Amino acid sequence: MMDQWKESSEEEEEEEQQPSDQSVLPTGSQDQLEDEEKPTQAQEVTSGDEWDTDLETDKATNEKQCLSCAELYLQACWWTGSVPVSSFLRHLGEASLNLNHYGVGPLGAKALAIVLQNDIVVTNLELEDNGLGAEGARYMVEMLQTNISIQSLNLSNNQLHLEGAHIISKMLLDNYYIKSLKLSGNDFDDSAVKYFADALKGDYVVKELDLSHNRFCNTGGEHLGHMLATNVGIEVLNLSWNHLRMGGAVALSAGLKVNSTLKQLQLSWNGFGHIEAESLGQALKQNSTLVLLDLSSNRIDDQAATLLCQGLAANDTLRVLKLSQNPLTNIGALTLLKTVTNNMKSAVEEIDISTVFVCEAFVELLEKACQGRPALDVRHSAMSSVTRNSSALQIFQKFLEERNESIMDFFQALDKEGTTKVSTSAFRKAVKAANIPLDQRQLEWLIRMFDKKCTATIIYSQFAELS
Repeated sequence: MMDQWKESSEEEEEEEQQPSDQSVLPTGSQDQLEDEEKPTQAQEVTSGDEWDTDLETDKATNEKQCLSCAELYLQACWWTGSVPVSSFLRHLGEASLNLNHYGVGPLGAKALAIVLQNDIVVTNLELEDNGLGAEGARYMVEMLQTNISIQSLNLSNNQLHLEGAHIISKMLLDNYYIKSLKLSGNDFDDSAVKYFADALKGDYVVKELDLSHNRFCNTGGEHLGHMLATNVGIEVLNLSWNHLRMGGAVALSAGLKVNSTLKQLQLSWNGFGHIEAESLGQALKQNSTLVLLDLSSNRIDDQAATLLCQGLAANDTLRVLKLSQNPLTNIGALTLLKTVTNNMKSAVEEIDISTVFVCEAFVELLEKACQGRPALDVRHSAMSSVTRNSSALQIFQKFLEERNESIMDFFQALDKEGTTKVSTSAFRKAVKAANIPLDQRQLEWLIRMFDKKCTATIIYSQFAELS
């Protein structure tokens, strides 16, 4: 089918006295590309490096304008020996080009680069999990030297390794258009992250950077910390699924203290514990831009949560805190909630501790907090008994409302002498006599709520606000 299309194309071009198909394609060869010198691990990143490209010549550029995108892509695939991706042909003319998981490979990446180097339509290019390797990344970088429309690039899970990191970092040194870059799962280590950190110091173009699912450790954290201290562009940084513990986390937190642009920081699955929580807590005291912090699936227990709260007590910008899948208990959950509610300047609107089973005291405090902060959303878990008990007050109030009574009316009816006090035994008998639909556990929880000091006496005047 490709031969038939080629012959037909040649006949049409001869009739129109256009150059042959071969002149439409780049003049270099694949053998020449493979002989090109590749960067070594010791090679330094410099802004003066220039790329050699065999994607096109000036003559080829002019002749490509005579072809449609589809024709150019098919010819590029034929010339590179790659299999055309049908999804590319189906979505021509769309701003978002999603080619994730299509097995494009290095040669397929070269064919795409030939077509996209002068494209002005595509703004989002998705190439995750395509086995591009460093060679395919090189073609994408060459393409980006002339393409000025692509702003979002996803090269996650493409086995880029250290060489690919070097290639992409060189692009970042002269980048004016890529605002979102996803590089998750490319086996980058501390040496690779140094390339990115050096290239992004002082950068203001890249707004979103995903480096999750790599192998950054202490040294990598130090590089990232230095980058955060000088970077003035990144707003979203994903470092989940790395190994940024101990010194790496401390260095990262130090950079966070002085950073003035980062809004979202994702650090799940990094093994953070006491030391890391304390350093992040200290960073939150000084940071004034971060609005989301994701610490899910770490080793943050009740003590670590207390250390983190040292920063939350003074922070007035953080809105979302994610702590699910951590060894927190109800004690740590209460500490978090009390810290947020006691900080009058706190901006926290969402706390995710959905894997923590809380007690009635937590539920009670949350309900009270939500009265003053209606937007506050704390995701938590609770046993059915806790949920049932915590609803006792609402059941009690609803019953009285149906009888056009208030809680104060109920207590005053029992207080014949006007002492503003009622014994717990008298209250218990009155509730049962009135057939209020509370089971025994709910009734006892309600009594404990009214008699917090366990004096067997309820001073009901302090509950006037409940009426």
